[in-house]
Amino acid sequence: MADFDLIPVEVAYALPHKQKIVALLVEPGTTALAAVQRSKITEHFPGLDLATSRMGIFGQSLGTKGLDSADKHILHAGDRVEIYRPLASDPKDARRKRAEKAESGKTETDSSAID
Repeated sequence: MADFDLIPVEVAYALPHKQKIVALLVEPGTTALAAVQRSKITEHFPGLDLATSRMGIFGQSLGTKGLDSADKHILHAGDRVEIYRPLASDPKDARRKRAEKAESGKTETDSSAID
């Protein structure tokens, strides 16, 4: 296959203190997972486990909302495959806890005003 038949894609991963974007030329028909494997990004992030990591294309999580999973999603020229870190906590739980804390602070303030 000639170089002019290849399509440009990127693979991205970031930690709070370090990030890496790898530009690749891949054959048409390459899956997101195959591009990530070809990028060798795990050499830069030894703890990164591709088997359990969620992936997406420009913020759209693969395997959801009608998108194929990373091992089936065919890349297009210019796509950026993002590898997502696991969440430290569930966003719904965090919002609920903040709301409870705000409510308890309100209740203490309200009851002290009555005295």
